[in-house]
Amino acid sequence: MNFYIEAFCTFFKIGLFTIGGGYAMVPLIEEEVVNKKKWLIQEDFIDLLAVSQSVPGVFAVNISIFIGYKLKKFPGALALALGAILPSFLIILGIALFFQRFKEYEAVENIFKGIRPAVVALIAAPTFTLAKSAKINKYNVWIPIISALLIWLMGVSPVYIIAIAGIGGFIYGKIKNKNNRIH
Repeated sequence: MNFYIEAFCTFFKIGLFTIGGGYAMVPLIEEEVVNKKKWLIQEDFIDLLAVSQSVPGVFAVNISIFIGYKLKKFPGALALALGAILPSFLIILGIALFFQRFKEYEAVENIFKGIRPAVVALIAAPTFTLAKSAKINKYNVWIPIISALLIWLMGVSPVYIIAIAGIGGFIYGKIKNKNNRIH
């Protein structure tokens, strides 16, 4: 099968069956791209996740664009982005056309009340997988905890957290390389 069609279909399927947005898509994307199709190695996937979270825009679109570009430059980015975007667009279009007629029904309201906790779980579950993949351990677990607390309790902008973490990682890498050269 043509790579572009296969990639589009893969991301269309992920976009169609993932409730909860971009972060809920992470385990599905990882399973397809890293484990099943072996388009990327785990380390590259984690790096692309980090970059996708660090740039402005919708995470699901960002990750699809970065993966597509890494694999097949602009045409790959376009195929994966369209695959990720189109299901949501079609679903939202359908809801917009029919929701006004049904939003007053108690059953519809109850359905949305039931979906909300499931969406939170879908977003939270990939956190543990990503922590393992990012090699979070007892020595560096304080970094995501303090970052989350700063954002949640103190209202610090995630942009500052990402910038500080990037600078800290750069300095840590320089110190580690310097120490390795000494020994």
